[in-house]
Amino acid sequence: MQLTTPTRLLGTAEWRALEQAHEARADALTRGRRERAATGQTHPVDDFLFTYYPFRPGLLRRWHPGAGALLQGAATEPRANWKWYRTTGSDSQVDFAAFSEKNERVIAFIRALLAATRQRPAQFGCFGLHEWAMVYRQGEHRHIAPLRLGQGDTDAVVLENRIACSHFDAFRFFTPEALPLNQLQPTRENQPALEQPGCLHAGMDIYKWVIKLGPLVPGEVLLDSFELARDIRQLDMEASPYDLVDWGYTPVPVETAAGKAEYVRRQRGFTERSNALRERVIRLLD
Repeated sequence: MQLTTPTRLLGTAEWRALEQAHEARADALTRGRRERAATGQTHPVDDFLFTYYPFRPGLLRRWHPGAGALLQGAATEPRANWKWYRTTGSDSQVDFAAFSEKNERVIAFIRALLAATRQRPAQFGCFGLHEWAMVYRQGEHRHIAPLRLGQGDTDAVVLENRIACSHFDAFRFFTPEALPLNQLQPTRENQPALEQPGCLHAGMDIYKWVIKLGPLVPGEVLLDSFELARDIRQLDMEASPYDLVDWGYTPVPVETAAGKAEYVRRQRGFTERSNALRERVIRLLD
């Protein structure tokens, strides 16, 4: 693996401005979560990004310039003592070689998965029915919101439609009765072979992979991946069987032809955004 990277110098005023802008953007993105945490409240859509993905808001706030950026005058700053940083005279930078050597297998897996997913044809026939399969013939549900159609009609939608979920981390939450209804049987082992860019959960997971790449990834890429995951999660739940009108969400009724068409229209947009972000991460790793 290549363990050296070209260096670009960021002047003190430049990198401080980038850091401050990043912190302000991160604070805006996480304000709702932080305010709810202070009062013990929960949100059925937005909290997912902090519970399913167990990353604290403070992690989003920490700005990294990415590999190859030398921060002028940063050797006396607290970040100089952060893990995976090293100093050069009065300057500081991400220790790309040390991070890459320690995390070589993880980096290789992430790069291969993102590249394979980006190159694979997108599939637009799932219509978000994975969320429906997660409540199929189930009396108790994970979310506090009620089912929009009730249990019986929700179960009927599952039986009347083709279930074709390609994402293991969605499939593993199917109810036992729904598991054999899926036309695919994704596993952790066959994930690289099945993951495809039309999958909403694969798009959300870019955020997870970027987090795992830590300081190698510039702050704007981290926050772009979080925003993508947030936007995708909204459609994920609007197309779900849950009634979220009281939370301000308009249902995308995928049990109808019009709802399916709306889902695919927005799914295509997320596919383009996801693949563009995958390409950015791959280029960083290359």
